[in-house]
Amino acid sequence: MTDPDFVYTTYIDTTPEKLWRALTDPAFTREYWWGTEQLSTWDEGAPMTWDGEDDPEQVVLESDPPRRLSYTWHTFTTTWAERVGIAEELRARLAAESRSRVTFEIEPEGALVKLTVVHGGFDQGSTVRAMVGEGWPLVASSLKSYLETGRPLPAAQ
Repeated sequence: MTDPDFVYTTYIDTTPEKLWRALTDPAFTREYWWGTEQLSTWDEGAPMTWDGEDDPEQVVLESDPPRRLSYTWHTFTTTWAERVGIAEELRARLAAESRSRVTFEIEPEGALVKLTVVHGGFDQGSTVRAMVGEGWPLVASSLKSYLETGRPLPAAQ
């Protein structure tokens, strides 16, 4: 059994191309995603790293610029936990869960762009699922703010 997917939708005053760039360009992700750089060629099957940490199991599952991007969710490393202030006990519990996946669906909606974040593949009773339910709304809001005003949310800096 698995926990249900987390789904979050927001509308952003931008273009699909700018939103795609914000999701894939490390200079952008560093600005609105807690200083994190996500590095990849963004081709299907390509590795995807967070801040250059080697993680051979984190790969791009689907890449259809500027419409859809999907990748496996990261390994919860000690370096990551220290950077974001996660205790070792919680980090170990997160790392013991099955690897999940995140998908970004980008759709033009009149003068706006509809961004839907779907994060799924969680174990039953997943701690990761509980955490992404709080994390994704903050990340998506910071992304929206950054694209619309040039400033991310203060909590994401």
